Amino acid sequence: MSLDIDIIKTRANGDYRLSKVRGECMISVRIPGGIMPAYLLSTAQHIAETFGNGVIHLTTRQKLAMPGIKYQDIPAVNKALAPFIEDITVASCGIDVEDTKAGYQSIGGRNIVACQGSQICQKANTDTTGLAQRLEHHVYPQPYHLKLVLAGCPNDCAKANMADFGILGIAQIDFKSERCIGCGACVKVCSQHAANCLSIKHGKATKEVSKCIGCGECVLACPTLAWQRNPKQLYMVKLGGRTSKRTPRVGKLFLNWVTEDVIHQVLNNLFAFEKEILEETPVYMHMGHLIDKAGYHAFKDRVLRDVTFNEEAHVAERLYWAEDEYVANLHVKPA
Repeated sequence: MSLDIDIIKTRANGDYRLSKVRGECMISVRIPGGIMPAYLLSTAQHIAETFGNGVIHLTTRQKLAMPGIKYQDIPAVNKALAPFIEDITVASCGIDVEDTKAGYQSIGGRNIVACQGSQICQKANTDTTGLAQRLEHHVYPQPYHLKLVLAGCPNDCAKANMADFGILGIAQIDFKSERCIGCGACVKVCSQHAANCLSIKHGKATKEVSKCIGCGECVLACPTLAWQRNPKQLYMVKLGGRTSKRTPRVGKLFLNWVTEDVIHQVLNNLFAFEKEILEETPVYMHMGHLIDKAGYHAFKDRVLRDVTFNEEAHVAERLYWAEDEYVANLHVKPA
């Protein structure tokens, strides 16, 4: 195979990345939610040792990447990727793939990153791995860019606040007054680690509802189970966070107390918005930059079009961005 390969086309149709070594590239595999069957590590080892340079990179987006792939070996690597595609893309995420030995057919949105979630973490309100797998069909094999991050609670270990579209699991907390003994354990933990929305009045815990962020710290602290998570799964969505060489910024609250069904509807519309604003040319741009281009109100009107909200849902009327600025070193001077 000639070294004069269209690496941009190869990347877009298989998630291969150009290397600094001429004639070599890196392949990375999609693992939505960051959890996979352990036996697939042997498949990654086989690819790395047979076609790569013998190392595996654990990427910041929870993917396994094998560098040192020769261009002429790409077809063979695509065949070797079949166990990943069959077990994760098809079996776990329910995506229809015509030929599992043809490799990844699109770079898609970036791999969905997730914290450990409620399968493992006692603080998590939601199963982030399951949600990541259920959301994967929105971003793969979608040709448009999106960085989607899931956190099981507002502690945000996964850094959803820095994503194009960050989803945090929250809970409505039910209070059983007859169980409360007024010990103040919930008040202490809320003031130290959460929103400081609890207090003791007349010997019972009480909450300023408007301040509650649904983290569930009170549930973990209460010795009598007076505070309990409502089983209804709800989410907070942060919008437009980004790292950037231009204007990095933390995402802002876009949706609150929404159900998973709302998120599916919004993501469908979000990609339609991206396609329209980019005039059907899928170039790499952070969602925050696309929102800047269209304006928040135009963005909101498009992505919320025909969305059916649950009764608890809240939507941001407007967003106030707070950005950092690298250009011109505005805030520094020679020491």
